Amino acid sequence: MTVIDPSLAEPLAALLASAASERLNAECFCVGLDADALQRALDASIGPPGFLALLKERCPYALAARPVFVSATQIARMSALVKAIESVISLPAYQDEVLARAPSIARHVPGARGVFFGYDFHATTKTGLGLIEINSNAGGAMLNALLARAQRACCPPIQRLLPSAATADAFEARIMAMFRREWALSGRTRPLRTIAIVEERPEAQYLYPEFLLFKQLFETNGVTAVIADPAELQLRDGVLYCGAQTIDLVYNRLTDFYFDAEASAVLREAYLQRAAVVTPHPRAHALYADKRNLVLLSDPAQLQRLGVPAATQAVLLEGIPRTEIVAPSNADRLWAERKRLFFKPFGGFGSRAAYRGDKITQRVWQEILAGGYVAQALVAPGERALSGEASQVLKFDLRDYVYENQVQWTAARLYQGQTTNFRTPGGGFAPVYETPDACLGSPERRAPACPSVAGNRC
Repeated sequence: MTVIDPSLAEPLAALLASAASERLNAECFCVGLDADALQRALDASIGPPGFLALLKERCPYALAARPVFVSATQIARMSALVKAIESVISLPAYQDEVLARAPSIARHVPGARGVFFGYDFHATTKTGLGLIEINSNAGGAMLNALLARAQRACCPPIQRLLPSAATADAFEARIMAMFRREWALSGRTRPLRTIAIVEERPEAQYLYPEFLLFKQLFETNGVTAVIADPAELQLRDGVLYCGAQTIDLVYNRLTDFYFDAEASAVLREAYLQRAAVVTPHPRAHALYADKRNLVLLSDPAQLQRLGVPAATQAVLLEGIPRTEIVAPSNADRLWAERKRLFFKPFGGFGSRAAYRGDKITQRVWQEILAGGYVAQALVAPGERALSGEASQVLKFDLRDYVYENQVQWTAARLYQGQTTNFRTPGGGFAPVYETPDACLGSPERRAPACPSVAGNRC
């Protein structure tokens, strides 16, 4: 997220006054991804040789063509909701209830908190703000740092909003500090020396280029890093290895959240024996990412029972769409209301097997009724125009990357279809620019945010 420099706040407030965030998203086309700047950023040693070619081949729609503008009020509300949720998750009553229904491995207390919680939102001025879900291993952080270094604008007011190289550098420094903090929280006193980035068939994964960026970040900061399939790990005499390399910490990118698969057996044992620090981990997934948690967090009676303070309840109920478990007892009502609902599996990820209610067929409905789904009140996503053509309007959601109750970075994802998919030309991760809220002065005195919005295309 790019925040306005305080020294520029007054002139920019005047310039942006007539262009609220949604108008900028609809009409401002003078800012976007700069291919030359992207190449220069990679040439400056933040990416390995051949990285850009690999990124274009493997992730052609990972970096969006345009940024997204979001009002300061929405940014503040997102942050407040994150803090409210984190306060509830810290309650013993909440943890007892959530962990009681989770697999036993989730009750193991590892010390580490879990890196890269992703709080995903929809936000518009018409429908308000809604938390869509929480992820316990949100990807894309390093791609967003790269993207922040590759923006260009061709009008001065928007140019001032672009992130500086120092902004991306600071984000990467926070990422590195986070992994060292996980190491320390797990009771380790010596320096962190080795990290394994673990994913099933990593070189075949869509976001494999990001693994390379992480590897380079770790090694630039003096930590040896390997990228490995979980089947490559070995546990010998209480020490985790990848080949001949001992592993201190596993940056876990698996979607086998509870290490149930046979290929995850060594990682599971290393985690339970504390042979290595594993982050994120099964406990984090159970506490944050199970969709049933949204049922607790959006139900006033449940929040009251858990002892959540009234002020916190108000923030939660305003920002989290009402969610309920699909069951035979409410099936008829949910079917009748389906056009206003979104259906998701308890342990789903990456929008898999998730359905907008107005799109589901009777066959899909029977699958949902078989169990393991929640129904969430539908909150419309925002929209971002890539050009003046109606066919070039994409949807977007917003993601807060969070660690230890603090928002580290805010990004957007542009897409077409029911859910985010990284298959839309012009879509993918997008930088978020925070804009002032108020329209100052009379309409006659309001200055346009940029020539594009004023009708003078840059």
